[in-house]
Amino acid sequence: MYEVGIKREVICQHYLIGGDWGHENCPHSHHFVIEMILSSPNLDDHGYVADISKLNVALERLVDKYRDRLLNDLPEFDGLNPSIENFSRIIASELFEDLDRRRFSQGMIKVWEDGQSWASYRETFI
Repeated sequence: MYEVGIKREVICQHYLIGGDWGHENCPHSHHFVIEMILSSPNLDDHGYVADISKLNVALERLVDKYRDRLLNDLPEFDGLNPSIENFSRIIASELFEDLDRRRFSQGMIKVWEDGQSWASYRETFI
């Protein structure tokens, strides 16, 4: 299985709801790192899993959408705790909808909240 991945950094804010998480219940910023990893059993005619330059454009556009925003205020988080688990699924649904899913077996989005903590969402296409 081949894999290719890219990542971007973004600073945005959130606050957690539905529980008592101390300072996490108040608006605060995170320096998130968002990774996108695509898997394929085959390479294309150019020897690629995917054109990394196209993936970079798509991820950068999405990161710009969230940059310096309060996640709680965005419609995609309406009624959801803006956890990194939910954030990874939301990003995946937006990024993967524009992919030619026949080319890939899986896609994964990993959102790092800091240098030690992350959550991911994986989707199987084939």
